[in-house]
Amino acid sequence: MGGLLFYEWNTLPFVILALVISFTLHEWAHAYSAYKLGDSTAYQFGRVSLNPMVHLDLFGTIMLLIAGFGWAKPVPVNRGNFKRPRLYGIIVTAAGPLSNLLLAFITIVIAVLFQKYGWLEGMSKGSGDAIIQFLNKMLQINITLFLFNLIPIPPLDGYRIIQDLVDFKYTEAVQKFEQWASVIFLLIVFIGPLRRVTLDPYLSLGNDIVNYFFKIITTILGM
Repeated sequence: MGGLLFYEWNTLPFVILALVISFTLHEWAHAYSAYKLGDSTAYQFGRVSLNPMVHLDLFGTIMLLIAGFGWAKPVPVNRGNFKRPRLYGIIVTAAGPLSNLLLAFITIVIAVLFQKYGWLEGMSKGSGDAIIQFLNKMLQINITLFLFNLIPIPPLDGYRIIQDLVDFKYTEAVQKFEQWASVIFLLIVFIGPLRRVTLDPYLSLGNDIVNYFFKIITTILGM
């Protein structure tokens, strides 16, 4: 780690570029899917856009740099505009994390193609190292965002999915959970021993996902 930052200082340009791409696609996926399913709220707020400036959240970005995870501005969604509010709500919510999973898969495809066809061999060492660094950060950040956002704690996507899944009679109990869940989560994140036995093992599942993707891609490409 680079002092107060989760990432090394010399990797920051690649981290920031990967962060901008990943957050932007994540929030665009929420907004676009909501718009296509009948809710124009995000469209009216200018969120059906690939412009990073309408999506990035200052505190969420800082958290990613210092803690290794973060978030962007929530996309406004009015579930009352959906024909099937709970089902479409789940689809819209899941679209964000799934966009990060797709970006991770695409990143691995590109990395494997570079390896298979030796595309880095004709480049200067500096250019080749930069590409490798960027691909590494794209993979790391997107796998982390995919898993992190599925945690069922507000304001993360996993919590919104749980809200749409639970029976209406449990809604009040779920809402009471919001009052203290975020505080507990922050304690888990910033208290080392708690993080090592809870969050870190969960996020380490990303290694299994990456290995699985590599096996699929290399098998398809006959490597």
